[in-house]
Amino acid sequence: MILHESAEDYLETILMLKERLGMVRSIDIVNQTGYSKPSVSVAMKKLRESGHITMDKDGYITLTEQGSQVAQRVYQRHRLLTRFFMTLGVSKETASADACKIEHDLSEETFRCILEHARRHLDDLPGEQ
Repeated sequence: MILHESAEDYLETILMLKERLGMVRSIDIVNQTGYSKPSVSVAMKKLRESGHITMDKDGYITLTEQGSQVAQRVYQRHRLLTRFFMTLGVSKETASADACKIEHDLSEETFRCILEHARRHLDDLPGEQ
């Protein structure tokens, strides 16, 4: 199943919040993204229906294996691209914003080449696998 960029962003946000907070609810996503409660609610329903998340009776969100794979891929790209851009002299804020813009559209080939280049030239890569 092909996910739209916004769905990938939600999954990435859930992963980041889970790492920071331990547990994630829709309100945490609202607070993190600034999106409206109804928008987040609709997105969570779609992600549940597509099998990317589960939500328990208390409203806690968990990534499924499928959702976790997508979130990890996007988050790894985001972290590596941000770091890579910063080594070029780009500010952290701009590097992160630009990484967010291209992390979804970059081909696997191009990302793999950037990753290999970064492994040869950078220490302590985020998300290195």
